[in-house]
Amino acid sequence: MLMVGVVIEHAVKTFGSVRAVDDVSLKIEDKEFIALLGPSGCGKTTTLRLVAGLETLTGGNVMIGDRVVNDVPPKDRDIAMVFQSYALYPHMSVFDNIAFPLKLRKVAKQEIKDRVKEAGDLLGIGELLNRKPKELSGGQRQRVALGRAIVRRPSVFLMDEPLSNLDAKLRVHMRAELIRLQKKLETTLIYVTHDQVEAMTMSDRVAIMDKGKLLQVGSAINIYHHPDNMFVAGFIGSPAMNLIDCSFTSKNGVEILQASGFSIGLPSDMSSVIKEKASDSELVVGFRPEDITVSRNDIPNSIKAEVYALEPIGKEIIVDLKIGEHIIRAVAPPVFSARIGDTAYMLIHTSELHVFDRKTQSAII
Repeated sequence: MLMVGVVIEHAVKTFGSVRAVDDVSLKIEDKEFIALLGPSGCGKTTTLRLVAGLETLTGGNVMIGDRVVNDVPPKDRDIAMVFQSYALYPHMSVFDNIAFPLKLRKVAKQEIKDRVKEAGDLLGIGELLNRKPKELSGGQRQRVALGRAIVRRPSVFLMDEPLSNLDAKLRVHMRAELIRLQKKLETTLIYVTHDQVEAMTMSDRVAIMDKGKLLQVGSAINIYHHPDNMFVAGFIGSPAMNLIDCSFTSKNGVEILQASGFSIGLPSDMSSVIKEKASDSELVVGFRPEDITVSRNDIPNSIKAEVYALEPIGKEIIVDLKIGEHIIRAVAPPVFSARIGDTAYMLIHTSELHVFDRKTQSAII
């Protein structure tokens, strides 16, 4: 069976003076599900459109399989794209919408019938083939758009925020369906999203972008535990990681991170790494809300704080703690009982600390 991955080599795309894609290199393996993740305007959709051939490269190369496709028109790239908008023809039946790309390629009538039925059955819309798009729900329309992509049997699927128009419950259901579908079809899939939960739960690897640059690529769990820089650390995780300016110094013979209003004592192995890697003593310390123990009682090595806000979300409570000028978010069990303005104590688990160079924003620990 033909191995079809995608290789993006030093891709650049400029619009006037704006570098929408800035020297992006990424190798996507055959049959891999990779998510391009980042905020609006980070370049992820433009990168996808470069692979599709819907935008022309300013510089660099795109390879699909073993051929460079820079000058190959979209219809000849053996790709199928699913957009955020379903882009269905309202006057056509579901059958004709799904069959449309095959009719364009003058595929034999019986084969069209067989392939549309196969796609309809796979997506659970076999009984809807005679309906018009206006008679379908949002989830059904999205399945028709997927069906139109599937019937082409492309080597690579490209999907641009395909679930963002669905309600929350249906989006969760369709996430599971898409994972199952990709594994069943054994096709390479590049998936653009700004939703970190979507990216982290669905894909084999996540590629995080910001301002046209590719910042980190890896498994969701690796990126979560080992972010390469401050942007990735703050972008991945919900609630977001606390990031606090601090200085690396010593107090009573113990090396500490001194922030405004509190300090964190460091184990010697962390101190050694900071001394070796930091460009100077001005750092940023990061710790996730779930790596803080919150108590109403004073506990050893804890930091005194004021309860600033409480957000009960069922299985846990998100507690905003005010310490000097800082608001620090922590996750507490549902039994945690406090009111706004009460005193609380937070214990930061130092084994889970992240430390960044304030100047370069790169991870030190």
